[in-house]
Amino acid sequence: MSQATTMLPQRPRAFRRLSSDDATQEALSIRSPTVVVPPKHLMAPSDAHEIAAAMELARHELEEFSSPMSSPETPPVTNVTDKYAFAFDIDGVLIRGGRPIPEAIEAMKVLNGKNAYGIKVPYIFVTNGGGKTEQERCIQLSKQLEIEVSPGQFICGHTPMREMASKYQTVLVVGGEGEKCRQVAEGYGFKDVVTPGDIIKDNPDTTPFRKLTADEMSNSRARNFAEVEIEAIFVFADSRDWAGDQQIILDLLMSKGGYLGSRSETFNEGPPVFFSHNDVIWSASHDLTRLGMGALRLSLEAMYKAVTGMDLNTTAFGKPQMGTFQFATRLLKQWRRDTHGIDAPPETVYFVGDTPESDIRGTNDFNKESENTWYSILVRTGVFQEGTKPKFAPKATVDNALDAVLHGMELETKKAFKETLSMTSAKLAGTAIDEPSNESSPMISPKATEPADPMK
Repeated sequence: MSQATTMLPQRPRAFRRLSSDDATQEALSIRSPTVVVPPKHLMAPSDAHEIAAAMELARHELEEFSSPMSSPETPPVTNVTDKYAFAFDIDGVLIRGGRPIPEAIEAMKVLNGKNAYGIKVPYIFVTNGGGKTEQERCIQLSKQLEIEVSPGQFICGHTPMREMASKYQTVLVVGGEGEKCRQVAEGYGFKDVVTPGDIIKDNPDTTPFRKLTADEMSNSRARNFAEVEIEAIFVFADSRDWAGDQQIILDLLMSKGGYLGSRSETFNEGPPVFFSHNDVIWSASHDLTRLGMGALRLSLEAMYKAVTGMDLNTTAFGKPQMGTFQFATRLLKQWRRDTHGIDAPPETVYFVGDTPESDIRGTNDFNKESENTWYSILVRTGVFQEGTKPKFAPKATVDNALDAVLHGMELETKKAFKETLSMTSAKLAGTAIDEPSNESSPMISPKATEPADPMK
């Protein structure tokens, strides 16, 4: 499949030529591009009038097609743009409280070709949420947004953790529902995955106020943790029991070498702890924001300080950490190559989020070091509240995901028209100077390149 560029709408135009000697008002009022030719005795070897006409036509087309939704009839999809792409947060941007935001469904349709240009725009999803496999999240999101979402275009907060599976043998995985996080970790390649349920089953006195249910007791694995070295702690998803999970994590942090039941004299010989993201709040179905994993991290650090008198060093993945955006860059490049045959990074990535502290901050920071442009767009459907001033300012603030998509596509369209106009003007100016002619040539309007095969 050949690489493609940003497609502009193709509209057949019949250019008419009228002599200024016999041109009538009625003929001039017909709505189609018209060139009025001066009498022959005034014709000079110059194409200046052609340049002016081309520039005027381009200006009118820029105004007419400035909106991706302006065409009353959407043309068939003919190409995939290689110039730009989109990346979306999910909660508060596309989904709220498990239900799709209506404009998000329309936004996906626009990106998949339902637009005035007949193009498809590549996109990926980057969420701090987790607790399920990427495959399971994709199935769920596909149903919600009425599209097909592939694991190849999806990043959970804990997805980058799979690159650490070769570093640690036995790990404690915290958070999520039931055994799902254990399944995720094992799917990433972690060889020996322990859950808080395993630890409580071995010693019920570990958490005095939490007792395992019958299902939890059945699913938890029996072993003697006095003989098990836990090398690292991973908080994959939001905890369902803050008190019990924090007690177990503190026991390990203050242990001697990761053995439960032991206690380090210096309190700093325990395993490292990693969080899949650091969002203190997030947008759920409740009218007000809810506490997230970042709040658990702050609570754990405060308790460790209170008990040991020392600061706890933890590591967070997810947004706004640079590692997540670097991972997203690699994923987007792979997705464009495998799905669209585009073996190059996009010139611009429009990142759409609802949380200034993670989505916007991360995008802006990554833009400073990235080779291409990362453009932050803040939507009003999630965490951000109208009337407040975000600590980290986005490039643009819009009402919803659909407006974010239209905003990005309009910017790209104007950019493409300006480039086309500049090239046309330069070409015509060179022709007027280097190749004078007494014969008029057709006006030149911006024209799309030869379309590649539609995406199957």
